[in-house]
Amino acid sequence: MAAEERHTETEGRIRAAMAQLLGGDIPEHLKCDVKSLCTLSGVPRATLYRSYPRLKAEFERERSDAQTAGLHPDPRLAQIERLKTEIIDLHKRLNRGNAELAELRTFRAEALSRLTAQHDEVTSLRRELASAATANVRGLTSRQQG
Repeated sequence: MAAEERHTETEGRIRAAMAQLLGGDIPEHLKCDVKSLCTLSGVPRATLYRSYPRLKAEFERERSDAQTAGLHPDPRLAQIERLKTEIIDLHKRLNRGNAELAELRTFRAEALSRLTAQHDEVTSLRRELASAATANVRGLTSRQQG
């Protein structure tokens, strides 16, 4: 096989691997990256860098363009990005929930304090009413209308 035929055949394998990876058909053990491009096409990385730098640059540009457009050729990367966003949202919800919980705890403490003070005041007034020593305090009777 002539050198030019080998070069053309190798370029075809690289382009086929590029299309497969960028199309999202990524084998289980690979990613959408240059290393996987080399593995899938059967071309050593040194050969890709030395003899096919324009194909490497084209692959990286197309992958970057797809990611910029919100398309992720590698579904695992898309899932990672989605999960990162979800984690950020969950942290925000958790922080809001914690702030609300702190407010409710403060409210509960204040309410219990006020109830305790009111209870003490009612108890004191009842003692005062029951005390024979306090002649100024009289109980109110209710009139029933007939």
